[in-house]
Amino acid sequence: MVSSILPLTLTDVAVRRRGKTLLGPVDLSLEATGLTIIIGPNGSGKTTLLRAMHGVERLSTGAVRWSVPDEQAQHRQAYVFQTPIMLRRSVADNLRYPLQLLRLPRAEIGARVADWLARIGLEERASLQATRLSGGEKQRLAIARALIRRPDVLFLDEPCANLDGASTRAIEALLQAALDEKTRIIMTTHDLGQARRLASDAIFMLHGVVHEAGSAARFFGAPCTEELEAFFRGDIIA
Repeated sequence: MVSSILPLTLTDVAVRRRGKTLLGPVDLSLEATGLTIIIGPNGSGKTTLLRAMHGVERLSTGAVRWSVPDEQAQHRQAYVFQTPIMLRRSVADNLRYPLQLLRLPRAEIGARVADWLARIGLEERASLQATRLSGGEKQRLAIARALIRRPDVLFLDEPCANLDGASTRAIEALLQAALDEKTRIIMTTHDLGQARRLASDAIFMLHGVVHEAGSAARFFGAPCTEELEAFFRGDIIA
């Protein structure tokens, strides 16, 4: 049996650019199961933290460690951007491409693509160029393209930003199904309702540091700091 790449441990992680500290120092450990929500005001370091965890942000200090070697860990995680990136290919080919990189048998690729087209409700648009999809359809396709590889960990940066209620509901259903299939999810959101619906644990970022973190029940039910209480009220936090 293949061991999990988790837990994920960040030690003294900091990101500085042009004399400005964007993140850190951060010391954090995330366990092997659940959905972690990262919230905080604009500019608080949410996306920078997500990118640092995924290994695409250059660190000024510190280390990000998985339970397996970094190269192996990178192949077993996926990242979906706030604005989905579509290959200039058909919807089906967008799903097929990551499986071709894995050099899976043609029959298995076909079965997985058909399965995911059904899951995201795009069977009838399989031959359509992906760039012509609506915003919600593009985001569903981007998430499906990440999950079709069956990663251990999925990183999501504001996956439902600027989407309507129906699209948000469809994406949340995809994420819940991924959790049921044991994918570990770490995501940022500005939607506190979504955070409460999905989170098993949560992180509050403020001024580039982890200001508060804990289980969802404690985090949302009994925040420990005045700043998190103020954020929940919708106050401006300077």
